[in-house]
Amino acid sequence: MSLTCQTIDQQPTWDNALLTLPAPHVLQSWAWGDFKMRWGWQAERLLWSEANTPIAAAQLLRRPIPYTPWSFLYVSKGPVMDYANLPLVNQILADLENYARQRRGLFIKIDPDIPILDFGLPMLDLDSKIENRKSKIENRHWHFSPEQIQFRNTVVVDLTPTEEELLTAMKSKWRYNIRLAERRGVTIRNGTAQDIPIFYQMYAATGARDGFLIRPAAYYQDVWQHFLANGQAEMLLASVEGQPVAGLLLFIFGTTTWYMYGASTEQHRPLMPNYLLQWSAMTQAKARGCTRYDMWGAPNVFDESDSMWGVYNFKQGFGGQTVHGLGAYDYPVKRRLYWAFTVALPKVRALWRRGVHGRLLFL
Repeated sequence: MSLTCQTIDQQPTWDNALLTLPAPHVLQSWAWGDFKMRWGWQAERLLWSEANTPIAAAQLLRRPIPYTPWSFLYVSKGPVMDYANLPLVNQILADLENYARQRRGLFIKIDPDIPILDFGLPMLDLDSKIENRKSKIENRHWHFSPEQIQFRNTVVVDLTPTEEELLTAMKSKWRYNIRLAERRGVTIRNGTAQDIPIFYQMYAATGARDGFLIRPAAYYQDVWQHFLANGQAEMLLASVEGQPVAGLLLFIFGTTTWYMYGASTEQHRPLMPNYLLQWSAMTQAKARGCTRYDMWGAPNVFDESDSMWGVYNFKQGFGGQTVHGLGAYDYPVKRRLYWAFTVALPKVRALWRRGVHGRLLFL
């Protein structure tokens, strides 16, 4: 295999090449790396080609580990390539290992967006293919990461059927709740950058109610405004009598729409605004030409004991398929230091991840 690898420093070149590869992810897009560079990361984009045709890509995020000469490197939802091509996988992993050494990386984390099980499809011979891919990674001394930053599993709705077929695929109660919201006067509108403060207030209230971490308002103002301005995001707000009561923010890249952020208040919940919001998001994504609606997150353990079980049940009712992902893998460049950093010093690592003012430094 004769590959050339180059660093890309132009947005159109990067995004256009990425969109020719299998399953390009928005977290590998130029806009995401550009945003993260304003929050303490350095971004470098590597593109591999064969006969002048893009064949693999990796946007690497890097930041120093405080009080050490080492750095942490992260390929969020990448590298992007054909993971059935095992010689290619081997070459790209080898290049990333060398890259990490050259950049004084303590370790490098990859998080490829590879579905290893779709609960709605027959497995056929996928078991052997999955094991081949995993063994190719693990044989190079990469190992399943003790810290899974992104969701491994998700729920994906296929948007290629007609709207009537999409409704039919939902659970009957979900269809009823969508129509109830419409009958009871819930309205949906597209938000703009001027609506970000409203959306953030609802998002912060949702985080306090459901117990998940909220970053500073400036972080969300930056990422939401950045993607909205680039046409890579859409905000939808549900209102009752002109008062916003729920909202969501979608990220779009290629033919996939991701439901990244959701927010709601306690007001008018019996009117089921969140059901109509999701349906509106699907129809808008479909109208844009997207074929996949990724609902961004499902439990690690498919059991009622999992903290995400209620959210998962809500998502699953819209007729999507549960997709189990490969997950993140780490390559320790300095093995003893890596194990000290990730296992022996979890409290120090937790503080480092949150930064000096309680701010998460990862996604």
